[in-house]
Amino acid sequence: MERCYETERLILKVLDETNADIVLDYYIRNKDFLEEWEATKGEGFYTLERHAKILRSELDNINKKNMFRMWIFKKDDEEKVIGTFGFSSIVKGAFWSCYLGYKLDGEEINNGYMTEALKKGIDIMFNEFGLHRIEANIMPKNKRSRRVLEKLGFYDEGLAYKYLKINGKWEDHIHMVLLNEEL
Repeated sequence: MERCYETERLILKVLDETNADIVLDYYIRNKDFLEEWEATKGEGFYTLERHAKILRSELDNINKKNMFRMWIFKKDDEEKVIGTFGFSSIVKGAFWSCYLGYKLDGEEINNGYMTEALKKGIDIMFNEFGLHRIEANIMPKNKRSRRVLEKLGFYDEGLAYKYLKINGKWEDHIHMVLLNEEL
């Protein structure tokens, strides 16, 4: 499995703990923007030590093929993270499935970067990992995120009531799915 991929405009990288500074910078820059869409984070989250620990843990899980996370950079600035996507809870056996999560810098939305990055990520999951199913859960009010998934071919499997606690409140989520029709 490679650790770096390119798309037309982007570089997608697996990062390790030595990159904690640029990941922390991403989260600090986007703290207010991401707050509406994520679980509440304590102040301890916004430390270099915390992000080094998270990146070490993620890399361990990537090496075990339990998850796969990539960080997104524009080709003209490989020092500034503009987003990330991750495929977690990779299950094999009869299921061959995972969950998809993603986030983008608030200053970079509506440029097609996430759609471009996820196309590559989906290709990796289906063709390198051999998965059959990718699931993503979107809050109904997150119309931009839903459009991204629909452009990529995901379909709506229904509404999960009070599915995740986001920003201190239990939120409903639309359960979106993409199947690998080659399997």
